[in-house]
Amino acid sequence: MTEQHQPHGFSARGDAGADGGARPDPSRTDATVRDLPQATVTRLAAYLRVLGLMADDGTLIVSSEELATAAGVGSAKLRKDLSFLGPNGVRGVGYDVTKLRARIEAALGLDRGHQVVLVGVGNLGQALARYGGFGRRGFTMVGLFDRDPARIGTVVDGLAVRDVADLEADCRELHATIGVVATPDDSAQEVCDHLVNAGVRCILTFAASPLDVPRHVEIRRVDLAVEMQVLSFRSARNADSEPDVAATAVGLGAARASTARTAPARSTSTALGSTKNGSVIAP
Repeated sequence: MTEQHQPHGFSARGDAGADGGARPDPSRTDATVRDLPQATVTRLAAYLRVLGLMADDGTLIVSSEELATAAGVGSAKLRKDLSFLGPNGVRGVGYDVTKLRARIEAALGLDRGHQVVLVGVGNLGQALARYGGFGRRGFTMVGLFDRDPARIGTVVDGLAVRDVADLEADCRELHATIGVVATPDDSAQEVCDHLVNAGVRCILTFAASPLDVPRHVEIRRVDLAVEMQVLSFRSARNADSEPDVAATAVGLGAARASTARTAPARSTSTALGSTKNGSVIAP
């Protein structure tokens, strides 16, 4: 999917927002806020994950630099992404972790909650069904389905596995909003069709081949082999540059050793990174 254009309601220049971000036109509607570029949506999900970890650690306030570093993006890009959500944070202070987390959840539609059904309770399906992270992020697993008589009726993480023959009727009864297809490839399209017929408009599939869906249905395909191929490429690229990296490391080590002989010792808090505002992420 290509990136969408900047939504209406934002000026080309924008006003200076809190913590250095651009402030959008406050007259825009919630629907406009949700009209985000796909790349921004992906990064917002990453920011949300980091904010969740910070909240678990008791962090109350985080600067744009700290959040950007933890999410692996530049601080300017982070501020631009967050500007789509409206004014956030206080200049010179940072972002309130709880409030920013709630703002991103609302932008991603997570505040509505989602009922998830999973079809295919094999090894992958069982692992997904038992994953506890979905509930913490606004997704509730409400139904498991399979066609294997040996699996139907068994219980996985508190849910009884249902017969896939009842998928359409049960999806309506469960008010399913997201369907996960973890079946063998030769069954994936048929299962996808049943989910669409049941009114499910968001589908996540692990099938190796693309699935055919109507235009109004959102589908995301996770191909683990492709992800590993990307890792292979990056590993090969890094291996090719290892001599340069090693030489740089030796040079930096010598420079640091020389500096250590002449410079006064730093305090422990400086050496380990700032703990300002409850954050232990180095600036």
